[in-house]
Amino acid sequence: MTSWIGRTAAGISAAVREKRATPREVVAEHLARIERLDGRIGAFRVVRAEAALAEADAVGERADLAELPLAGVPVAVKDNLAVTGESTRFGSAATPDTPADHDHATVARLRAAGAVVVGLTNVPELCVFGTTEGVYGTARNPWDTTRTAGGSSGGSAAAVAAGLVPIALGNDGMGSLRIPAANCGLVTIKPGFGVVPAGIGDGDWFGMSENGPLATTVEDARLMFSVIADIEVVRPDESVPRKVAVSVRSPLAGVAVSKPYTTAVREAAGLLAEAGHALHRADPPYPLSLSTTSLAHWTAGTSVDADGLDPSKLARRTRVHAAIGRRFVKSVRTGRSREQLRERLTPFFAEHDILLTAALARRSPKAGPWHERGWLRNVLANTNYSPMTPPWNLTGWPAMSVPFGTLPSGAPCAVQLVGRPGSEAALLELAEQLEKLRPWVRTAPLD
Repeated sequence: MTSWIGRTAAGISAAVREKRATPREVVAEHLARIERLDGRIGAFRVVRAEAALAEADAVGERADLAELPLAGVPVAVKDNLAVTGESTRFGSAATPDTPADHDHATVARLRAAGAVVVGLTNVPELCVFGTTEGVYGTARNPWDTTRTAGGSSGGSAAAVAAGLVPIALGNDGMGSLRIPAANCGLVTIKPGFGVVPAGIGDGDWFGMSENGPLATTVEDARLMFSVIADIEVVRPDESVPRKVAVSVRSPLAGVAVSKPYTTAVREAAGLLAEAGHALHRADPPYPLSLSTTSLAHWTAGTSVDADGLDPSKLARRTRVHAAIGRRFVKSVRTGRSREQLRERLTPFFAEHDILLTAALARRSPKAGPWHERGWLRNVLANTNYSPMTPPWNLTGWPAMSVPFGTLPSGAPCAVQLVGRPGSEAALLELAEQLEKLRPWVRTAPLD
């Protein structure tokens, strides 16, 4: 019997379209793997076993099956996006346990493309932090289960890295796709502002949050991105030489990037240079105020999301985060600090097509009850390991995390690619070149 575990979304959908597999057998095999392994990983808050099998049967009966780009592909959805019939809990006991009466726009597009939603994945409360744990469980890195999968799309990343699903949907407000993708050896792209429907929480963290794919290959990331953006992103026939800036500097003053990540950047730069791109060592002109700007937007977004929720049901770190953010909401809403950052960084991207950096500064923290620990301890842990991502949410420009090399522990390492508005296709093209030049192991060896 053919196994569909570990296959790409592109490969599964092709097999279903060609009647070499049925959606039910593909989904059933992935559900069995979830039942067997997720107790060790903690990826899912809820698994929709019965509903997913019924949806798989419905996909198999569709008249347009042969045209569906994600025919029969199991997909996991982050627990801050609506899935019809399921409650959306945002990782919190303070949110209502009320089934959604509609799909989020991105979920609807995935289903229209033939994907089957097998479950909703764990997040930190209100999707605030770069570690995923709370009242619904702890999402662990399948490559090293002593470490967090990252956050806030930690459950979605863990599900893909463990081979529980081939692709998953997440979102990114300060790095929440790129951080867990980098930890778990996955490809992701945070689209630029307005490319993919957002609708995340109350106001998308002032327009900084974007929905995006988590996948094990660039092909799958491109495919899923095309579906949720409702645009066709095609692979170019020929590579276009790009002007690539290479930076190993942290955007945040006082935070250093560790050697494994700087080494990954330099080695990736060498490969891209050999492939014909023009590489230049250049640091973006990050302002010294970036730390305070990031903190203001980060906390203010949580303050808005927490408004109206029972504080007694929120974790202490969330309450403190929201309380600090209340004083920033008014100034953050103006968007002036984000516009100033764009104005400062735009000339750099007029000179360079792509920026290559580390995806993280160091490996992720130990998995554990971070939701029970103090606010400052959480903020310092997050800032020290994931300072590379926030600038690109503040600007609203596209950015990717791409697996590259390994850490001394054997877990994946990663680099980040950043581009100007509208450069999603160029970023995917460059990522695919890195994938061909330095292939990675696609899923963690759990069996």
